[in-house]
Amino acid sequence: MNAFDAVVVGTGPNGYAAAITLQQQGVSVLMLEASKTVGGGARSAPLTLPGFVHDVGSAIHPLGVSSPFFRKLPLDQFGLEWIYPPEALAHPLDHGETILLKRSVEETALQLGQDASAYVGLMKHAVDHWDKIAPDFLGPLTWPRHPLPMLRFGLKAIQSAEGLSRRFFQAEPAKALWAGLAAHSMLPLHKMVSSGVAMVLGALGHVVGWPFPKGGAQSITQALDQYFKSLGGVVETGKKVTSTKDIPDCKVVLFDLTPAQLLAIEGLSFNVWYRKQLQHFQYGQGIFKIDWALSDPIPFRNPACLRAATIHIGGTMEEIARSEKMIWQHQHPEKPFVLLVHQTPFDPSRAPAGKHTAWAYCHVPRYSQQDMTKAIEQQVERFAPGFGDTILARHTMNTQQVEAFNANYIGGDINGGAQTITQLFTRPTWRLRPYRTSLKQVYICSSSTPPGGGVHGMCGYHAARLALQDHFHKTN
Repeated sequence: MNAFDAVVVGTGPNGYAAAITLQQQGVSVLMLEASKTVGGGARSAPLTLPGFVHDVGSAIHPLGVSSPFFRKLPLDQFGLEWIYPPEALAHPLDHGETILLKRSVEETALQLGQDASAYVGLMKHAVDHWDKIAPDFLGPLTWPRHPLPMLRFGLKAIQSAEGLSRRFFQAEPAKALWAGLAAHSMLPLHKMVSSGVAMVLGALGHVVGWPFPKGGAQSITQALDQYFKSLGGVVETGKKVTSTKDIPDCKVVLFDLTPAQLLAIEGLSFNVWYRKQLQHFQYGQGIFKIDWALSDPIPFRNPACLRAATIHIGGTMEEIARSEKMIWQHQHPEKPFVLLVHQTPFDPSRAPAGKHTAWAYCHVPRYSQQDMTKAIEQQVERFAPGFGDTILARHTMNTQQVEAFNANYIGGDINGGAQTITQLFTRPTWRLRPYRTSLKQVYICSSSTPPGGGVHGMCGYHAARLALQDHFHKTN
């Protein structure tokens, strides 16, 4: 008899979701992790000074708290506590105005002047029908369970952010808010489906907010790990898999890895057609990241920014669109779009008494080695004069260091692949069930499968469900 029925390679949130889904059905699971610590992109560490806790990867988790899979798990019983800032995000503009993404669609719209009714028309349906839309959007391509709500959502989501903005909005505040949301796609804003990310993140801001876990992203991983072990699962760290010989005998193997990593594993005899598809998989652009230890809260010119943990630093839609386009042209913008997070005003456990942390990144060309510290800090200083004076220490990561932290972040790509129109539901290959590979016993469960990047576990959940059906004749 085999010691384990299944092996999951990689302990990111998707790996844990796959392992838990299997273990819940009585399938014994061993998880193998190359690093000394589990968690993939959901890890925290004292990167700057003693007593300062920084999220090395992901920081804000609207998909985590709203994930259809995670919501079924008793993670609160294993120490996971969510913190909800008063507002989901803040987007400051140069003239001093700051647009806040509020829980109410209507209250958000009131800030947008002549575009108020247009914003309600754009977002209200998605928010009201989110429970019907989310399960289909957060999974593989299939006939939707609620076709009409999904159709209305999809007709907007498939558009480019620039094109949709031109059709809906007249003034800069609404355009800027929309551009900041769309820039999370890591696509040029003139590309199709860049509106999809804006629709999802905007709707989540209204439905659940943009929360984060108390004490750091590692809290998510710790809760998943402890729950998995409570079910009888086993985790081994420091176990890098470079060959099928490194994997114990079992019925199925699920890889929380991207295509490039799968292709590098000796002994995986994929057929020629499948291997070629993996070889043509398109990765997205990378990030340059900074973590700061601060003496004081960030001194925003407009104190409304302190009502949100997430700040979009980029100014106008035109500026953000130019910045994101330059990245795909292998250029480095002088004024990059910056995603800035400061949790300590809402979670003082992350820093010594009276001190603060901040986390930020900008997009850069994949494999870029350029130091973007000055450009990022100038952008923050633009809306928070005196920010530089609060910096006690900083820790930076270029794309190479980002990939070293998490091997799934190929060239600094934190989404597991470009989320283009051709890779939205058919990643990493053109298959009805893209979690299956050409080998019957091998599955892929990383963010290189639908629904893509983010801490939600849905990639692992869907892959594990297929494995249960194919090999254990069980459903979940």
